[in-house]
Order: sequence, then structure tokens, then C-alpha cells
Amino acid sequence: MLFVTPLTGRPRAGATMPDVTGDHYFTAEPTTAAQPREVQFSAAGRDFTLASASGVFSANRLDPGTAVLLRKAELPAGEVTGPLLDIGCGFGPITCVLATIAPSATVWAVDVNGRARELAAANAERVGAAERVRVVAPDDVPADVTFAQIWSNPPIHIGKAELHDLLRRWLPRLAPDGVAWLVVARHLGGDSLHRWLVDEGWQVERHASQKGYRVLRVTR
Repeated sequence: MLFVTPLTGRPRAGATMPDVTGDHYFTAEPTTAAQPREVQFSAAGRDFTLASASGVFSANRLDPGTAVLLRKAELPAGEVTGPLLDIGCGFGPITCVLATIAPSATVWAVDVNGRARELAAANAERVGAAERVRVVAPDDVPADVTFAQIWSNPPIHIGKAELHDLLRRWLPRLAPDGVAWLVVARHLGGDSLHRWLVDEGWQVERHASQKGYRVLRVTR
């Protein structure tokens, strides 16, 4: 069950609120007032309460695609050391789950949105993983870092060409035996993205489908 609790109001079990903002979630510096709130969800058998605010992706709830990804993908085992990468981290739900269940791993959380990065860093501290989470803008990831795993609910709404450029930028950073986990809604091009990745030379498996979302497992 998902819960949304605005910080300025009383908690309402099972309630969600519409995402209304004058900025795109991929805006570098949102101008919308922050309007803080909390998002509660369960993943990997644990409960999370994370800070969120308007002007970031899925500010009012755990995005349904992210929920499917965390439910259906193969989450890293506790002994995994990483590094792990969360592309388009938003306020940090994937990052915080990865950092919690893989306590020896370093997690790189990347987002163009400065407000999202601030929230992700604060949430890493909330879950006791601040020392192992690196929250940065895309250009601040060192060029020599390769990733054991890449996780993303990618920003489909930036446009197909821009999405392809984003994946061409990050997927080659997989370690030779690494794996990437992506979730994309079928009606937003999940199957066509699968075909494009294959055409780009990647090994792609539709690992799971649920609630209209495709969970793709991508390897070299």
C-alpha cells in the first residue's frame, strides 16, 4: 500500500494527490515553490518514509512504474558492493532502496533537477546511507567509474531522441558482467525501446510485465 502525507497536513492512509507543477521534473532549477511533503511506501520487505516536494518527478507518491521495477526486478543481494547507478533519481526512492538492501554498495544518484538532488541526499541521510550515496548532476560522475548495476525509471517525456542519447551515455558504463534494469510503460513505448536497445547491440530480456509496465533486463 502506498501513502502520501503532506508535511503541512494530517496523514491520510491510501491517499494520493495529483502532480501539478509549472516545471517539468527534468527542469534543472525548478521555480515552483517547494511545498514539502512525505511519501511512504514499502519495498523489499521494508517500509520507507522519504521527503519530497513539488517540482520533482512523482512528487506525491511512489511512481507506479518505479513500484513495478522495485517489485519485479532482481534487487541486489546484500553482499553486492557496487558501484550502483540510479539514473533520474528524483527524490531518491530507488537510491534509498538500493542503499538499504546492499549496505556495502556505493550508490550514485544522478538527476539534472537540483531540487531532486537535494531531496535525494536528504533521504539518503534519513535511511542511514549518506556516506555511501553520491548524489550528483550527470556531468559530475567521474569518467572512470563503471557500474555493476544500473537502475532507472527513465525520463520518457524528454523525447525519444533525448532518451536514446541518455541511454547511449550511461549504458556503456556498465561493467563487463553488469546488468541494467529499466522500467517503461507499454503505452509510452516500452516495446519499441526494447527493440531499439537490441538494435544498439544490447542483450535485452523482458523480465516482467505488470500493470502496463515492461521491466527490461539489459546486459552486454
